[in-house]
Amino acid sequence: MSVSEANNLTTPSLRLDGLVAVASGAGRGIGRGVAISLAEAGAEVVLVSRTQSELESVADEINAAGGKATPVVCDVTDLAQVTEKIESLERIDILFNNAGGNRPEPFINVSEENLDFILDLNVKSMFIVAQAAARRMLAGGRGGAMIHMSSQMGHVGSPNRTVYCATKHAVEGMSKAIAAELAPENIRSNCIGPTFLETPMTAPMFENPEFRQFVMDRIPMGRLGKISDVTGSVVFLASPASELITGASLTIDGGWTVV
Repeated sequence: MSVSEANNLTTPSLRLDGLVAVASGAGRGIGRGVAISLAEAGAEVVLVSRTQSELESVADEINAAGGKATPVVCDVTDLAQVTEKIESLERIDILFNNAGGNRPEPFINVSEENLDFILDLNVKSMFIVAQAAARRMLAGGRGGAMIHMSSQMGHVGSPNRTVYCATKHAVEGMSKAIAAELAPENIRSNCIGPTFLETPMTAPMFENPEFRQFVMDRIPMGRLGKISDVTGSVVFLASPASELITGASLTIDGGWTVV
């Protein structure tokens, strides 16, 4: 027996072999990157989004690399679809609860249509997907790990993002409450809170030099985030290496929220 083993100091595994992970918003961007990383860590991945062609592309990439992925077309704002397609899965060990969006605009100009759209996508969908996954985890009796997509805006405020900030603060509170309630069942609930990431979706925003300067002035580390900055954090929070972490929020923001 090694000294580490004798003193219970063995390094916990980051492997996810034998586990089933559900990733919502998995067809593109962060969801796609995280789904691929979960598969690389050994998980069987259920890919969820509304666009079948995108899901099939991600599934093909994972399966071609020797992983296992199954696409499931589902509108996560629709309770009936979530119940039918996610809650009915045979097994869920890991949930990456990721679907979301934003429509930036001044507070006084926010329309009821935009308010309802962002609340439905960023709060309702996150809630009902987490609820469905929790039911499967409880039925399986093996515990589980939920990782919810929050944002640095779940910790601070920002101009033109009142609804988005409200929804991400709501996700943070939801995750803490889930963690408190389901801890006795060994179901963990945590958030990740990225800063602005370099993706095709954000590229047009950063073509505006004033907005780019506004963002860069608030990131002490001096760069935007990358999808790869997020994927490792999700694998960590899904793995045995984080088995005593619940109700936490891991900000991936280059220091935005500490200054």
